[in-house]
Amino acid sequence: MEYKTEVKSLGEFLNFVHQGYKYKLYVPGEYHIEKQYPLLVMLHGCGQNPDDFAAGTNMNEQAEKENFLVLYPDMNHPLHPRDPAGYNPFGCWNWFLDKNQHRDEGHPKLIYEMIHEVKSEYNIDSNKVYAAGLSAGGSLACILGVTYPDVFSGIGICSGLAYDAANVFFLTDPMAEEAKTKMEKGVTDPYECGNSAFQEMGEYKKKMRVIVFHGICDTTVHPINGLQVITQWVQTNFLIEGGIGLADVTPAKVKSDIINGKSYTRHVYHDKKDEPLLELWMIDQMGHTWSGGNPSGSYTDSAGPNATEIIWNFLHSHQQQTKEKRIDTPVKQLSKKPVKLLPPPQDPSPGELPSITTVQQPDHILILPSVTTPVQTATEKPTETAANPSTEATVKTKDESPGETPKKNFLSTLLSKLIKKKTK
Repeated sequence: MEYKTEVKSLGEFLNFVHQGYKYKLYVPGEYHIEKQYPLLVMLHGCGQNPDDFAAGTNMNEQAEKENFLVLYPDMNHPLHPRDPAGYNPFGCWNWFLDKNQHRDEGHPKLIYEMIHEVKSEYNIDSNKVYAAGLSAGGSLACILGVTYPDVFSGIGICSGLAYDAANVFFLTDPMAEEAKTKMEKGVTDPYECGNSAFQEMGEYKKKMRVIVFHGICDTTVHPINGLQVITQWVQTNFLIEGGIGLADVTPAKVKSDIINGKSYTRHVYHDKKDEPLLELWMIDQMGHTWSGGNPSGSYTDSAGPNATEIIWNFLHSHQQQTKEKRIDTPVKQLSKKPVKLLPPPQDPSPGELPSITTVQQPDHILILPSVTTPVQTATEKPTETAANPSTEATVKTKDESPGETPKKNFLSTLLSKLIKKKTK
């Protein structure tokens, strides 16, 4: 196989098109044919594009420093009557559609093909391919870890949702109400999401390294979702290791501190061998943004932990695990006791994370944290309005209780404009 051989003193940000979808690729200046390089897939959120996302995360600068390539798929595909699942008027990845939650279908297949195309031109280390994303992109990154565990060695999820959190069919839910509900309230049982992910992996089952970032004051994707993403992956990895029933979602380590003006709590979860496998970072006073980001991009908060550095160091710090022996424990034999969702308690103190107490089945409980209006910073864009500047964001006022639906909900506006029926 012949690879690109050109070496430049500065990196290149290149444009490509695959089956109508644009994508950009950052190649570091030190790239050389004789060396294999890691590849990170970066998935933008609604109203963003590769240039905006690259600027806001500073991931190209990180790639130049650490010598890896970055692939930025662009959710820009025009409406096609035979592929409504591939279109979104606001440039959101349609993570909530059933077609986009399976191997060899929809967006997962598209991203896989882009990776294959990049690998045909550049010398990529197949054991060091990762994915990370924000919001809708974070949810798709989660899906990629489930649908292509043989391709990805780890994933990073910022303000996203668990696998199978929503499973929308246009014929039965043309307004995607299920997706809106899950974003605002979380899922009923994240363990079932873990079971579904385990089943979806099929013969490619492999423990997945996952790092999650979520703002405590996120009013677009409720912070309970960050906790549920971790629960899903703890359960999925538990089953892959041969576990039966429900996993214990108790972190092995918990640390609270302040970085760059914002307090945070970091939770570390170990695997069966007592090795660190998952991390959850809950950032106080942060909304629906990329922590420690660059204000030149949208949906960033320049304060707080540097998510770009932390995610890269986490993903790249371990080699890809060898493929796990397939565990054929059918999910139908597992406990299906639903997780109880209690009413929101008082606002959490700085650094405090509502705990998942999986003490003794069936009395494990998820506590929904309350969400207060995030303090806007100069670097945080108030709304995702790249496609429609007049659209107003989801912001709870002081008069609204945590359980109420905001009077003006950006997500409702966004999702209501999706295709109303599936055309064959």
